[in-house]
Amino acid sequence: MTEEFDAIVVGSGPNGLAGAVTLARAGLHVRVYERASLVGGGASTTELTLPGFLHDVCSAVHPMAFESRFFREFQLGARVDFVVPEVSYAHPLDGGRAGLAYLDLARTVESLGRDGAAYDLLMRPLAEHASRVAEFTGSTLLRVPRHPVTVLNFGLRAIAQGGPWWNAPFHEQTAPAMITGVAAHTILHQPSLAAAGAGLALAAYGHARGWPIPRGGSQAIVDAMVDDLVAHGGEVATDHEVTSLDELPTSRVVLLDVTPDAFVRLAGDRMPQSYRAKMERFRYGGGVAKVDFALSEPVPWTHPEVRRAGTVHVGGTRAEIAEAENDVSRGRLHDRPYVLAAQPSLFDAGRAPEGAHTLWTYTHVPAGSDADRADAVIAQIERFAPGFRDTILATSSRTAVDVASYNPNYPGGDISAGAPTFDQLVRRPVLSPDPWHTPVPGVYLCSASVSPGPGVTGLVGWRAALSALRHDFGARAEPSLAPF
Repeated sequence: MTEEFDAIVVGSGPNGLAGAVTLARAGLHVRVYERASLVGGGASTTELTLPGFLHDVCSAVHPMAFESRFFREFQLGARVDFVVPEVSYAHPLDGGRAGLAYLDLARTVESLGRDGAAYDLLMRPLAEHASRVAEFTGSTLLRVPRHPVTVLNFGLRAIAQGGPWWNAPFHEQTAPAMITGVAAHTILHQPSLAAAGAGLALAAYGHARGWPIPRGGSQAIVDAMVDDLVAHGGEVATDHEVTSLDELPTSRVVLLDVTPDAFVRLAGDRMPQSYRAKMERFRYGGGVAKVDFALSEPVPWTHPEVRRAGTVHVGGTRAEIAEAENDVSRGRLHDRPYVLAAQPSLFDAGRAPEGAHTLWTYTHVPAGSDADRADAVIAQIERFAPGFRDTILATSSRTAVDVASYNPNYPGGDISAGAPTFDQLVRRPVLSPDPWHTPVPGVYLCSASVSPGPGVTGLVGWRAALSALRHDFGARAEPSLAPF
């Protein structure tokens, strides 16, 4: 039988599109199926509150935009207009204090006073070799690293910040709070080795090339990928939900940007029982409740420098954040939650009508929670920005249940598509140097449930496509992704 397509991709998130772009660049005829009307999954942008206010549906700030190898090969920075805030992230504390992670590491160190030297010792070896850190963390951990000294430095620092001894190098509250504010992105127990590793990597990128914000929203990244796909003969079909592999047109390979649970349902009897058992053992993590705001003016943070940060970690001291996050891991809501906030309209005026602003936030909740956390988020921000309530024009609040309903790749509201614990980073979702290649003939898994895991990086889709090119098309050379 003649195949209708060389390759089919199910799911148009950044990983699905990265896989589609890579296969199309290899000269294959590719079609992408997307269940929603809007392409992009977790990297889409739309109006959520009021007309003229553009909000990122999930991802807003992109620490890996310049460090992901896929995006470097794709030359994303030449295709999308990014703004890089001078302050990568800020961490307000009570009493008008704040930790400020400047792009300039030396300036950050100076601002931390007597804890500056300890922070410098922790971060400088990683920030100076951020691309090597990204290379190591951007593939399966079973591969032999090309830069063992960087891996050793990274591992020792993750251990130092991943256990109950994490405060040993510090004397004051600000530096530890900053580190935990980044580590808490993971929705993991604090402290833990996996949370510390992820936090240190993200912090290193913040001091290397910054945490960039795309003008026009995350949708600009998606649009650049779709444009490249179409330019090379690919196509995207929206409003098309796939419920079984048997529904798909004939093709040589299929890339699935779905969770292991969804893969089991799609594959049915095609999946060997032993592999099915591994998919069913895969664990999902805590969820998020997301709150977006249309504001009449910028957030009135007490510390003025916080207003210059693209990202703000709201939650108080290291101990307070750990308590709140560990309550979530125990299945409980906390009165003073950790809140991750982004302020894109400070750097991209097109996100809101003249003089107005958008604020993007989410907080962590137990998986499957139906709790509306808007009031808790507002109260926590008001703690460090008195008068914030008075700036709110409109609010869009979604529970973890709503988040999961919007995107099936976020089961229970888990935006990581699987708990990023240490064991599930090594075995994601199976223990293999090629975890993208499944035992179902011609089928590859390319969601964030697969190594190297969550984040808008395109790496999972790219590596799945390269695996498909090797196994099913006999191609060894990586296709060029550069603009031409």
